[in-house]
Amino acid sequence: MKVRLTSRGLRARLDDLELAALNRGEPLEVAAAWPGGGWRLVLDPATAQTAGTAGDLRVGVREVLASLNDPAREGVRVEGPPRVDIEKEFGPQHG
Repeated sequence: MKVRLTSRGLRARLDDLELAALNRGEPLEVAAAWPGGGWRLVLDPATAQTAGTAGDLRVGVREVLASLNDPAREGVRVEGPPRVDIEKEFGPQHG
């Protein structure tokens, strides 16, 4: 999963294997740690709630997973705060 932070929220880009993992009920996680802090993003298919504490954000994707699986859609938005855009980025590497 690739993550971009912006002043309006964040954007997560998923490949086909990561979307398949969400469909199997597996949460996706990306984190960066440094001495005295860090941050972590979890996309959780088991919940619809978004919750954050300190540098930890858990985004529930249960309500948007069907839309994310729609081949005609490039992505979905989970309204926040923060706003989270989840996009599909399928390359030829897994096709």
